[in-house]
Amino acid sequence: MNVPGSETGGAVAHAVVDAEGVLLSADPAIESLNARAGGEIGERFAVPQLAAAAWLARRLGILVCRRVTVADDENDLELWVQAQPEGERIRLAASGWQERAAWRPTRGTLPPLLEGGIDWETDAALRLTHVAAGPGARIAGFDPMSLLGRPLTALFGFDEGAGGAMPILDALARRRPFRDQPATIRQTGQAVSLSAAIRPDARGDFGGLAGAALFADIAAPPAADPLSSVFTTGLDRALRAPLSRIIADADAIGAAAEGPVAADYVDYAADIASAGRHLMALVDDLVDLQAIERPDFAPARVPIDLAESARRAAALLSVRADHAGVIILKPAADERAPAVGDARRVLQILVNLIGNAVRYTPNGGAVALDVGITGPLARLTVTDHGKGIAPQDQERIFNKFERVDPSEAGGNGLGLFIARRLARAMGGDLTVASAPGEGARFTLTLPTGVMPVA
Repeated sequence: MNVPGSETGGAVAHAVVDAEGVLLSADPAIESLNARAGGEIGERFAVPQLAAAAWLARRLGILVCRRVTVADDENDLELWVQAQPEGERIRLAASGWQERAAWRPTRGTLPPLLEGGIDWETDAALRLTHVAAGPGARIAGFDPMSLLGRPLTALFGFDEGAGGAMPILDALARRRPFRDQPATIRQTGQAVSLSAAIRPDARGDFGGLAGAALFADIAAPPAADPLSSVFTTGLDRALRAPLSRIIADADAIGAAAEGPVAADYVDYAADIASAGRHLMALVDDLVDLQAIERPDFAPARVPIDLAESARRAAALLSVRADHAGVIILKPAADERAPAVGDARRVLQILVNLIGNAVRYTPNGGAVALDVGITGPLARLTVTDHGKGIAPQDQERIFNKFERVDPSEAGGNGLGLFIARRLARAMGGDLTVASAPGEGARFTLTLPTGVMPVA
């Protein structure tokens, strides 16, 4: 392998990628690396780690800096990558170019593959780096190569075990192997059971998963308790304090609280703070998930004004909407929609719905919030102008850990599941009406008076 800069201490190689991920130009080092990955100039960037950095920079609109490990021939390359948006293009700079012995998978902690099994591996961001048929198996119904560089959830839809158990969540939180995670191959609908071991990177940190998907009749596992409150409480306590500290420190760096900071580090700190807040939101969702799945869960049922709740949620998301170039059209100040529910939980539902609508509405678009009364129900509809949702996906997105497009960044697939469960626990419902290319209309309904909950 020809490593650029091996004689000079590490040269910098540049490349330019367009908004669609097509490699427009590249210095010889990156062009050669891309060619070895099966790509060429004028086609989509074939090196997943560099393509991901360009995509993230484009999506956030900021400089993204990160260390990546790229599989190359018989060895790995460790690079320091900077991706800088410039209009409709992203300029990449890759330096470092340290060659390392490639990580070799060991299946010592995994069950032997049964007939028809599939091997899979991911990187530390849970993007697929390897998908292949195991001994005696044949993959039908999809092209494994097309999945490389995409999230693990692009291949598998995770299902609940008995009592709502999700072995993969516990494993990732505790950085330990897992077994018997029920799942479905998205492309074929086939049921599989997943097992995986944690694989370390060259520094001994979390480097990803090495796993197996077994095609077998998955017998119903023994009854288990619902998502353990001991687990979620422990997770909450273990993660909330360090995450808060990471976010606070990153924000302090970004604000140059201790003195001048280079612009690159300010942007990098913002990236860290954003990731920390995303993880904090996941912790919050897991705690909420545990709460709503308890048999005795009962939200408050008091008089509220759904229109006022909509105005409050819109105010909370106004900064995010401004940054996205989206207008939130909220109910007029004199509009009222009396209902009965839990004010805090209703606000939680609306923040989730409006936040999703802002995310999917293009720059310059609008998100409309409409309220009204229909018989015994108060309703609030959130309308976006995004890409829409296919009919076959409109119920799936309300399932646990499901998203409209698993390949998109952001979200964890719990928001709509929790929102619908909360709405129904308050005697109402959450529904969607949509068609591809026509945006989506999510409607929350709540009783206008005290009604028995089924």
